[in-house]
Amino acid sequence: MRPLGIEGIREGRWVLLDYGDFVVHVFLASVREFYNFDRLWGSAPEIPLPQEQ
Repeated sequence: MRPLGIEGIREGRWVLLDYGDFVVHVFLASVREFYNFDRLWGSAPEIPLPQEQ
């Protein structure tokens, strides 16, 4: 499935992928720490991703 929109890919520190029904954020560890989204969304359920084989 292709995203409806992509932002931040040029900078490469934080990329947002918009799929309409959901949004995916991909961060560098330092950016994730700075914004502390775990605190902001701490009560949201985690969805584990399958491990690559």
